[in-house]
Amino acid sequence: MSRKKLVRFAQNEVNPNVVQAGKPIFEQLKGQWNILQFTNDQPLVVELACGRGEFTVGLGRQYPNQNFIGVDIKGSRIWKGSSSATAEGIHNVAFLRTQIQQLENFFATGEITELWITFPDPFPRDGDEKRRLTSPKFLEMYKQLLKAGGIIHFKTDNTGLYEYTELVLSTRSDCQILNSTPDFYESDLREVHYGIKTRYEKIFSDKGEKIKYIQFSFTE
Repeated sequence: MSRKKLVRFAQNEVNPNVVQAGKPIFEQLKGQWNILQFTNDQPLVVELACGRGEFTVGLGRQYPNQNFIGVDIKGSRIWKGSSSATAEGIHNVAFLRTQIQQLENFFATGEITELWITFPDPFPRDGDEKRRLTSPKFLEMYKQLLKAGGIIHFKTDNTGLYEYTELVLSTRSDCQILNSTPDFYESDLREVHYGIKTRYEKIFSDKGEKIKYIQFSFTE
């Protein structure tokens, strides 16, 4: 392991906006985020596969009256977002280091107001379908954790994952697609993300890849 990563991991240990194994509240946060982490009653918005946290921090900057939690397993990536939020004095942002499959261990039923899935691994092989963050297995988990009427935002550069997600959602009686576009930046929906781009989104856009976007909710 490089010295740079060791330094970052050490900083994550002391940064109060990073929640990870070994910290006292790590196993106590389920249903208690507003009490133990943010000490307020603001709505919780969660970004999955947050990477370096550019989007989580950007949303926190845009909406000081909401709390934002970026979820990723990569500690070195989370360090970037954590450090940015700390440097800017953004106190409504936190990062949870865990596998997304473990999300139910950290959030209670109906605790999340809004969910963002930004540029997840597309897992293109048919045998990896269950690992896609918009597969039926994950959708069932999101349905339990979201408040009634909660919105899910999905962004990807991958056409296959976009089409797969549209198909899965359209075949479920409990899902309603509110908005969908295969070319986000040429649509009226581009204002949804307030000009915030992740590092990977910039890379994809610079290569000429069209960014796809779906907004949906559960109806039951």
